[in-house]
Amino acid sequence: MNKTDNIIAKLEAMLFASGDAIEVTKLAEVLDLDIDSVTKMLGHLGGLYDERESGLMLIKVDNKYQLCTREEHSEEVRKLLEIKKNTPLSNAAFEVLAIIAYNKTVTRAFIEQIRGVDCSGPISSLIQKGLIEEKGRLDLPGRPLIYGTTDRFLRCFSLNSLEDLPELPKTEEVQNISGDESQTSLFDSDKDESSENTENSNETIKEE
Repeated sequence: MNKTDNIIAKLEAMLFASGDAIEVTKLAEVLDLDIDSVTKMLGHLGGLYDERESGLMLIKVDNKYQLCTREEHSEEVRKLLEIKKNTPLSNAAFEVLAIIAYNKTVTRAFIEQIRGVDCSGPISSLIQKGLIEEKGRLDLPGRPLIYGTTDRFLRCFSLNSLEDLPELPKTEEVQNISGDESQTSLFDSDKDESSENTENSNETIKEE
């Protein structure tokens, strides 16, 4: 593999791992290359997908690049996501959900700082199941997304509001995690939410 092909492979790996659209400036920074060179290589990568009629394609939105599936395969992708939607939550997803619920609103970076691993998979799964949703963006460089729980989360766990969550153990680590005011200051955590009670289990999540 020559140097150019190696860089294109790295771009492909970063785009796949990111999941979300990513700025070309960030890609260039990681690779220590100029923006024009990276942009040309991204164009070449997109051309390779088109040339071999791949199920993936590279799109550009507001100077950001993202891998996505082609429209002609949308039906099969939709069916697969429906299957995934009805599977029980993994331990990782439960951990991510707990972090979001107890902190009201958090960024992906905050979740990953706590868990120490990439959380794009669990976050995507929770969004597909309708248990969390995007609540906005922080007014910080990169405008990171903020996630919070949904009304469906309250119904699935038989809660009237997030204030009904059981208290966490009084340990220093837990207090540090649940007391990060920078993650919750943009939203009213005391908003009154009401919902009907349903069975609190993975089966409830699967059936809804």
